[in-house]
Amino acid sequence: MAKTLNMAFTDTDLLIQQAYGKFLWQILEDDGNDGFNRKEEAVIGALRCENTCIATGGSAVYSEKAMNHLKSISKIIFLEVPVEEIIARTGDIKSRGVVIEKGKTLEELYNERLPLYKKYAGFTVKAGGKSLEKVVYEISRLSL
Repeated sequence: MAKTLNMAFTDTDLLIQQAYGKFLWQILEDDGNDGFNRKEEAVIGALRCENTCIATGGSAVYSEKAMNHLKSISKIIFLEVPVEEIIARTGDIKSRGVVIEKGKTLEELYNERLPLYKKYAGFTVKAGGKSLEKVVYEISRLSL
C-alpha cells in the first residue's frame, strides 16, 4: 500500500522490538500482556510522521491513548477479514507475539477485538478472500 500511494512505511511491531531490544514474544514472556501493552502504547504515542502508512499490531486497539494519537496523525483503516481466514493465516501465535490471555482461542480474541477495530476505524475495507492487489486498489479509491 505504501508503494502504491507513494508513502513511507512504519511497522509499530518492529519499532517495539527495536526500542526494547527483544522479539515481541520475548516481551510478552518477560512482561506479560499488560507490560507489553504499556510498551506498545509508549511506542505508538511517540510516533511523529506524515505521509506514512503505519501498520500496527492487532493489540494496539487496547489503548485508547494510542488509538487517539493515531487518529490525530493519520486515517485509520480496518482491514476486515473473517475469523476463519485469520486462523488459517496465523500459524503459531506464540512465536508471533500475539497479546492473548492463556486459554483463549483466536476466535475468542477476534470477537473481543472486533468491536474495538470498528470503533476506531475511519474506513473499513472488507479484505477477506481478496488478493493483496485488490485490497490495495480498494484502499487507493478511498477519500483519505
